[in-house]
Amino acid sequence: MLTVREMTVSETDLIVDYFLNATPEYMETLGLDQTRFPPVETFRERLRREAELPAEQCSAVMVIWLLDGEPVGFSTADEITYGAQAHMHIHIIDPERRNSGIGAECVPLSVALYFEQLKLKRLFCEPHAFNVAPNRALQKAGFKYLKTHMTAPGPYNFHQAVNCWVIERQSVLGSG
Repeated sequence: MLTVREMTVSETDLIVDYFLNATPEYMETLGLDQTRFPPVETFRERLRREAELPAEQCSAVMVIWLLDGEPVGFSTADEITYGAQAHMHIHIIDPERRNSGIGAECVPLSVALYFEQLKLKRLFCEPHAFNVAPNRALQKAGFKYLKTHMTAPGPYNFHQAVNCWVIERQSVLGSG
C-alpha cells in the first residue's frame, strides 16, 4: 500500500542520509553539487526545525513516500509563498525503484497535500532537463511544461538546463 504524508521530525534524517550517501554520478543526474550542502549536523537540525513549524511559517514542507510502511522516496516544497505558490522537489531513495513508475504515483498525492496545506494556487517543479524519470512523472501527474532554461534551481544545485513545469490548483482540486 502506498502512503504519502508529511514527514515527522524523526524521519527528516532520511533526507540528509539520502544526499550524503548518494554517488557523485547520481548527484550529477539530479544537478546537485555535494560541496554546497551545509555541514551534516547543521543540515539535520535545519530540517528538524522546519518539520516542527506550522505550514504558514515553514520555508520548506517535507513529505515522505511509503510503500507498505517502508520509505521509498520523498518530496519537499520550498520557495513557499503561502496561499500562492511553491516549488516542489521529488526523490526516489531506493535505487531499485527508480524508473519504476512509483514517482508518478506519489507525485499527485504530494501535490494534493501541498495545495491543501499551503493553500497554493500553483506549484512549480524544475528537474534537471536530462533526467527523464522526474520529467515523465510530472507529465503523468498533470503538470504543464512551461519551458527549458538555464538556472540553479536550488541552493545545492549547479547551473544547469532544467525543465520548468507547473500545475494549477483548479486542475488538482477543482475550482474551489
